[in-house]
Amino acid sequence: MRDYDPGLLELVYDAKRFLLYMRSIIEMAPLQVYYSGLLFTPRSSLIRAGYLGGTGIAWIAVEPKVANQWSPLIQTLEGHTSGVISAVFSPDGKLVVSASKDKTVRLWDTSTGKQCGVLEGHTMGINSAVFSPNGKLVVSASLDKTVRLWNASTGKQCGALEGHTGEVNSAEFSPDGKLVASASWDHTVRLWDISTRKQCGVLERHTSIVNSAVFSPNGKLVASASWDETVRLWDASTGKQCAVLEGHTDRVVSAEFSPDGKLVASASHDKTVRLWDTSTGKQCGVLKGHTNCVISVVFSADGKLVASASWDKTVRLWDTSTGKQCAVLEGHIGNIRSAVFPPDGKLVVSASEDKTVRLWDTTGKQCGVLRGHTSYVNSAEFSPDGKLVASASWDKTVRLWDTSTGKQCGVLEGHTSRVDSAEFSPDGKLVASASLDKTVRLWDTSTGKQCAVLEGHTSYVQSAVFSPDGKLVASASWDKTVRLWDTSTGKQCAVLEGHTSFVNSAEFSPDGKLVASASHDKTVRLWDTSTGKQFGVLEGHTEAVESVMFSPDGKLVASASKDETVRLWNTSTGMRCGVLKGHTNCVISVVFSPDGKLVASTSEDKTIRLWDTTKKTTTEIIETHDTIKVMKFSNDGTYLHTSHGIVQLKSSLHSGGNRELAHTLTHSLYIADQWITCNMKKLLWLPVEYRISCSAVNDTIDLLAIATTSGRILFISIDFTALPTAYLQPSVNIAVIAGKGFLGLLGC
Repeated sequence: MRDYDPGLLELVYDAKRFLLYMRSIIEMAPLQVYYSGLLFTPRSSLIRAGYLGGTGIAWIAVEPKVANQWSPLIQTLEGHTSGVISAVFSPDGKLVVSASKDKTVRLWDTSTGKQCGVLEGHTMGINSAVFSPNGKLVVSASLDKTVRLWNASTGKQCGALEGHTGEVNSAEFSPDGKLVASASWDHTVRLWDISTRKQCGVLERHTSIVNSAVFSPNGKLVASASWDETVRLWDASTGKQCAVLEGHTDRVVSAEFSPDGKLVASASHDKTVRLWDTSTGKQCGVLKGHTNCVISVVFSADGKLVASASWDKTVRLWDTSTGKQCAVLEGHIGNIRSAVFPPDGKLVVSASEDKTVRLWDTTGKQCGVLRGHTSYVNSAEFSPDGKLVASASWDKTVRLWDTSTGKQCGVLEGHTSRVDSAEFSPDGKLVASASLDKTVRLWDTSTGKQCAVLEGHTSYVQSAVFSPDGKLVASASWDKTVRLWDTSTGKQCAVLEGHTSFVNSAEFSPDGKLVASASHDKTVRLWDTSTGKQFGVLEGHTEAVESVMFSPDGKLVASASKDETVRLWNTSTGMRCGVLKGHTNCVISVVFSPDGKLVASTSEDKTIRLWDTTKKTTTEIIETHDTIKVMKFSNDGTYLHTSHGIVQLKSSLHSGGNRELAHTLTHSLYIADQWITCNMKKLLWLPVEYRISCSAVNDTIDLLAIATTSGRILFISIDFTALPTAYLQPSVNIAVIAGKGFLGLLGC
């Protein structure tokens, strides 16, 4: 037998992984292979080394930190427009069929990742889709109460099985392909004859919704999983119940036979997978490890492994002989609804509510996974000196990141519920975090240690901010109060009471003498920080007030409301001095320019509006394509730093594409969907695991921190002097002309 060069085999493997990982962008924008493709490829990749060497990409000053080696994730299949509920391989492993809430079934080529069919006909979301044993048919189950049959080669519908009186959760072929078993919200399993398309059996004994029904390998049994916390075994020929498998303590949502039919594995909302002996009906194993509901379970072809999918966003692999966990596959950013093996057992395919299907290598080590938050990231903020970023997450932690290395340098643990915000003190020595656990916590940024727990609120804490001198923290809560805390002692020094509903936010005046609070009670209230007494009630909004901000001189307060307006108030008199109308949906946040002459507001209508505070008129409308939750002006007032990046304002257009000025400008750098854009022109494509959750910008060091949907913080800095001139030309049609669309601009 001919000997092969190991180095050549390694190169071929690396090239295959590269092409599969970057397939979608290769088809969409081929030249991105030389930028995004190389930049986000693991550092040990031979392809990356061959093209980039040690030089990197000329116009990227700070590269994002990526894994050293390929992760188990091989490919992400994008195309569905809503959550994917199930995905399974064809019998020969050449195709994957996926079912989605978007009312479609889609077929995918596993060798290329290309979509090769869209099966349309259901009138509501689809819960499952599987191939027939010979691969010629697909059967799908839907919320529209029907089961449908499809020709896998043509994509045409060839039958509709009607009879259920509730949503159909699953449909499965018998091993000989002659029957289909469907499970429904009507508490029944129904058997259907494929040749006649008629119902030939109704299995009734469950006392609640039946989530799944599957045939044993010999076709003699059916196992059904139900919300009544049981799995039931049925004789497929007679329809009689022959066993009830009890032990789960919550809903059972999936059951699967082992290849030899001797075991059944069941998945439950009680966070466990259980193994059962089909001959005795006894429980023979409990697989624990998931931290949320387990939604599906499946055996590998040889029966040696079980794969379980969970709402904890992981797929876990288990050894059936020992019951031990042998792998955790992480990467999805939404709840995982299913996971299955192909016939050869070398891959796992998972379907998620993040709208993707992912292929995983079960033989690979997980050395390519970068650890970070394990759930949604709510906020990210730079420290005053720009050396750290603090991120707050639903995973109950605050994490600190070193901006020079991109590495996580601290995990601040202690909260018992999701953390909604994290803010640095003015000197950068402390972080204050606000949580749904009703507390504010103070952390030492140099050690990562908790230095105070500020307890007293009786409901969720929405936000916590430092006073300008750092001596106080003001916290806003759903308990209808704002509380002031001494940061040196951690003691409560005032309770500001008066609001009659939730308090959404609180802000200090520039001199620290006042606090302004915004509430669901439709008011803004001003408070004296030295006495804790209410100084004024600003009334006029007709809906909840979402946020409030002082002008730089402290003479004005701007408030943003669900009533679609921004209102300006005189802080000395409490009188309203302006109503700014124009937004067509809830206004989320408001901020003053450094000179106080402009107010910027962001809304759920997906626009940012700039207003002249003297004339009370709109000076600029920017369509953002996304809802911007957080923003602030740059130090010179020519840019807005938003939760999706930097937006250039009309006032900075005079610089145009002048390269001599490029080094003094932080050009518009904005994240739109899958792209980092420069002056609203597509610059760098972001792979799925690097898509934005929120972002922060540091003016001083020209660094963009992107909190990704996968829980990591991505740092990137662009050298604008090295960019092609075309990118430095501001996009006049969006920055100046009110109402010109962001999407149209992205095509330029």
